[in-house]
Amino acid sequence: MDRMFRVLAFWTGIFAVMFYAGDMMEASLLSLAQTAFFLTVGYLKLSERMYVYIFFSYLTVFMIGFTYYSSFILVPSFGGH
Repeated sequence: MDRMFRVLAFWTGIFAVMFYAGDMMEASLLSLAQTAFFLTVGYLKLSERMYVYIFFSYLTVFMIGFTYYSSFILVPSFGGH
């Protein structure tokens, strides 16, 4: 399970680089923070149960943040600037 967190760190790192290349600094920094989190957790050598609990907690925080953003911050539009 620790390897899966390292795989998640790899993919969030790829997203961070792509967001940076696209001049999306906020998304790039958020992805970079997630990369650091996943990489740190990936090398802790925890039990399988603890890895599942951490991942469940991560998903819960993500869904709360995404719901808050899409409900209160996001301005609906169709690609117009």
